[in-house]
Amino acid sequence: MREKAAVEVAGLVKRYGRTVAVDGLDLTVGYGTVTAVLGPNGAGKTTTVETCEGYRRPDAGTVRVLGLDPVADAARLRPRLGVMLQSGGVYPGVRAGEMLRHVARLHAHPLDVGALAERLGLGSCGRTPYRRLSGGQQQRLALALAVVGRPELVFLDEPTAGLDPQARRATWELVRELRADGVTCVLTTHHMDEAEELADAVAIVDAGRVIAHGSPDELCRGGAENTLRFTGRPGLDLGSLLTALPPDTAAAEAAPGVYRLRGTVDPQLIATVTSWCAQMGVLPDGIAVERHTLEDVFLELTGKELRG
Repeated sequence: MREKAAVEVAGLVKRYGRTVAVDGLDLTVGYGTVTAVLGPNGAGKTTTVETCEGYRRPDAGTVRVLGLDPVADAARLRPRLGVMLQSGGVYPGVRAGEMLRHVARLHAHPLDVGALAERLGLGSCGRTPYRRLSGGQQQRLALALAVVGRPELVFLDEPTAGLDPQARRATWELVRELRADGVTCVLTTHHMDEAEELADAVAIVDAGRVIAHGSPDELCRGGAENTLRFTGRPGLDLGSLLTALPPDTAAAEAAPGVYRLRGTVDPQLIATVTSWCAQMGVLPDGIAVERHTLEDVFLELTGKELRG
């Protein structure tokens, strides 16, 4: 019988001496989905992912990956996983093509090595030693090594760090194809647009716990609170407008003649604003609803920027 989720983490605790890196964290990753794990530096996301990969033993809580314990069942689990590390895991002197073919031979039904190398722009550097590859080439090789064995679940750590726009797009397309083939992907990234573009679900981690979880749209919708922007003549009396709007609405003249209202933006609010403008003899220009981005949500929840 198949498990309900590809990854199930409940009450995970991990300490390093007196420092609590992960403090009762819960996380569920559905089969065949892409889940982005976001968090400021030191939030505990890397420790959580490494525990799921079997590289760290939890101090408390339970972790199940494809229904197995990543530590106790490592021998059974690892052939079913793909793991992309940010650095390490490759012999410095080995040629890129040799390393990729070696890893492919460890699996029963690997992807076509040549096609995968061409797909990720590695065809021209197959005979180049790993230490002489550029940072972007090393990153693409790490991705190829993670997926060449046709894993059921792949962990991708900053998969597009240091890549040029073309290689970044190629990586995105590969992740989409993995998902279409039923592969579950867990990725950590410092690129908010990447999480919005690829992820079915986003888990925001801070202080060792998941503080928000949902689809990018659900998190950005955030109770329907958004920003309404319009332009008109400078110096309008916003106080008279606010008396006609819900009490939780905020309004400000962000720049001369540029007005922003923040709150629950719905058809009634827009109708109220346009009616008020008509009473003021103002023809509003450029009325637009500015949707919250994932970065806005992240900053509101953590109070920190997501840095690489």
